[in-house]
Amino acid sequence: MPELNLTDVLVIGSGIAGATTALRLADQGIQVTVVTRADAPEETNTFYAQGGIIYRGDPDSPAELAADIMRAGDGHCNPSAVMTLAEEGPVAVEQVLLARAGVKFDRGADGVLSLALEGGHALPRIIHVADHTGEAIQRALTGELRRHPNITLLTGYTAVDLLTPAHHALNRLAVYDPLSCVGAYLFNQASGEVERWLARKTVLATGGLGQIFLRTSNPPGARGDGVAMAWHAGARLINMEFVQFHPTTFHQEGAPNYLISEAVRGAGARLVLANGEPFMQNYAPEWKDLAPRDIVSRSIHREMLARGLTHVYLDLHSYIPRAEILSHFPTIREFCLRYGVDIAEDLVPVVPAAHYSCGGVWVDGWGRTTLADLYAVGEVTCTGLHGANRLASTSLLEGLVWGVRAAEDIARCLAERPAADADDIPPWVTVGLEQPDPALIHQDMNAIKHIMWNYVGLIRTTNRLNRALSELRHLEAEIVHFYRRSRLTDELIGLRHAVHTALIVAQAAWENKSSMGAHYRE
Repeated sequence: MPELNLTDVLVIGSGIAGATTALRLADQGIQVTVVTRADAPEETNTFYAQGGIIYRGDPDSPAELAADIMRAGDGHCNPSAVMTLAEEGPVAVEQVLLARAGVKFDRGADGVLSLALEGGHALPRIIHVADHTGEAIQRALTGELRRHPNITLLTGYTAVDLLTPAHHALNRLAVYDPLSCVGAYLFNQASGEVERWLARKTVLATGGLGQIFLRTSNPPGARGDGVAMAWHAGARLINMEFVQFHPTTFHQEGAPNYLISEAVRGAGARLVLANGEPFMQNYAPEWKDLAPRDIVSRSIHREMLARGLTHVYLDLHSYIPRAEILSHFPTIREFCLRYGVDIAEDLVPVVPAAHYSCGGVWVDGWGRTTLADLYAVGEVTCTGLHGANRLASTSLLEGLVWGVRAAEDIARCLAERPAADADDIPPWVTVGLEQPDPALIHQDMNAIKHIMWNYVGLIRTTNRLNRALSELRHLEAEIVHFYRRSRLTDELIGLRHAVHTALIVAQAAWENKSSMGAHYRE
């Protein structure tokens, strides 16, 4: 690729939100470039979503879904965003996933879509593809991206920073203009060079931030890149303290924290101690094992602390027929078998892990950020839908709905936006020449993960948060110095983004003195 590239719309991220935005725009004849730091565009948070996506129960209504979302969000949800999702979600599923991408969701013998129940929902309304819904959605959308003549799909490109005239323009008078975005500096991993990509509209769809914690269900790329870039550019961020921990990820030394879907408990599985004794009735008598995720996660945490345990267990085989386990959860069973655990016969060791960021880059109902010409969709954003805690299976639907809406808004006003003046945006200047030491990057990243897990985790205190901020600020100074003297790599860019995202989360947690949803202070 040349050092300077032009496109109508630049989409950074290829999950359900970014892919939906790109496809809807490309279908209208707009030239779109989709970039991802991964070698394969399928490597997204969407790919690893197991449970499913909200559709429509029988019977059901937008008001009933809205009530469940608001209850899970601890009363902190944006009512407008909630009703947008509740009213437009089913249509988006039908238009994009069923008709456009042809996702083969599970159906009953009568051909009707199979509906599952998950925690926090008053009735079954989740459609799924066994226990690998995200993978099926991602593969279908990626196939459409690859085939579309109006889409350029780039892999192995890491976004370094957003291009904002107020910060980057050679015309210094641009500092007086309202903040805007004209593209991004992208690091080409193959060439080792940074390229300018100028766009009339830019869309952040970079996913989550779970990798700033020691234990997470997120893939390696979920390190808060989009949050950090938006912060560098001056975009508004909100609700960053609300990081949801998934109650049940697989626990075994040497194994990843593989997510054990909430659909398992929706099908009847119980959280138990080693002797098979259930315990959630002691913490949430009304919901028991299907309480909202923050309650279940803290309940497990307290049970582990009280009894000196490293984990608890999920019991499927005592509560779910074997045939149902084998047919509904084949992917989970296949993973656990690799570590000597058969979910159809054995108790499954589990612990909570960082899973989803309810906060992020503030956006309105059309995905517009506080920077002109910068949109954001998916987990990197905060629409206000989730409030203080996300309801199960809303994340994929939020990415889908706001992907559709952002595309609609961009298409409506794209012609009004002239292309940026390429001569006014300088090429990237490489300053550092040292080859970064991978051992130092690894150690610094581990330090971030341990600080965040121990001090900004499931249960927070003033003393822990003070310690987190002190240690993160010291680490940030070291990392920024390291960054400036070194040649860029994907890992080094990710380290810089991770420490800034960790600071943003810790600062938000310190400022919010009240316990709400996923943010719990003692």
